[in-house]
Amino acid sequence: MTADKKMKGSQALVAALEHEGCEVIFGYPGGVAIPFYDALYDAKNLRHVLVRLEQGAAHAADGYARATGKVGDCTATSGPGATNLVTGIATAYLDSTPLVAITWQVRSDLIGTDAFQEADITGITLPIVKHSYLVKSAAELPRVVHEAFHIASTGRPGPVVIDIPVDVALGELAYHDADTIDLPGYRPTFKGHIKQIRAAAKAINEAQRPVLYLGGGAIASSAAPEILRLAELRRLPVATTLMALGAFPETHELSMGMLGMHGTVTANYAVHECDLLINLGARFDDRVTGKLKAFAPHATVIHADEDPAEIG
Repeated sequence: MTADKKMKGSQALVAALEHEGCEVIFGYPGGVAIPFYDALYDAKNLRHVLVRLEQGAAHAADGYARATGKVGDCTATSGPGATNLVTGIATAYLDSTPLVAITWQVRSDLIGTDAFQEADITGITLPIVKHSYLVKSAAELPRVVHEAFHIASTGRPGPVVIDIPVDVALGELAYHDADTIDLPGYRPTFKGHIKQIRAAAKAINEAQRPVLYLGGGAIASSAAPEILRLAELRRLPVATTLMALGAFPETHELSMGMLGMHGTVTANYAVHECDLLINLGARFDDRVTGKLKAFAPHATVIHADEDPAEIG
């Protein structure tokens, strides 16, 4: 932990991002974001990538997170800058991509007055984020950044919005790294239920026509080596969703390619005729299932997912 050091909120934000291991942030500057961009000049490990439009920043951060497995980061100014991030934030939410979007806001005393380039970005993004923060003081910044990265990257990954009024960026604080998390209401699931795992193993061993159905969670959890071992051990034919492409070698003899509306004939017939469907990290999307009553009509289903809300 660093010793307490007096600095501005904008400098503390840069320090906190670097402490979280953030190496790249995608963004586009604007009036109330200027203090942050001034602080970036002194950043030692944080590189800024200038985009042509804020929407590109969100999509670039999303792609960076998918490619590296790290939390993607983007930033935009208040009002139209922040609202231009919405499509990328929604993409990250629907595809479970870890992302932290830092938006800039008008002065705290102007919030709610329809000030120039004011938009309620926390309200606008409420349905498409795991969590959001409206920062009230510079002293909160290290903790908020630490919590945002933790929430974005744990459990089912997803986007977090940090909205920062310009007076918070200009305010002073005694900075120290935030290393502890105190979120009593946030308890993501990390371990499977051992009895259910044993029941699943028994079902896999007894099945006559099992099929392994992979979703984006197979990639997000870096489970490809274990999945390959499981498929080869039990000789399980493998079908993937669009989000799972790359989780299993396409040239492998057990690979049937994608299933669903845009999938292969082989994968769709196999799922239709299977007696056990083993779903790892997929959400039974309508592009895959079509008419639910006709999807895998003979199969018992095993569903493993990081988000308990997806089960059933």
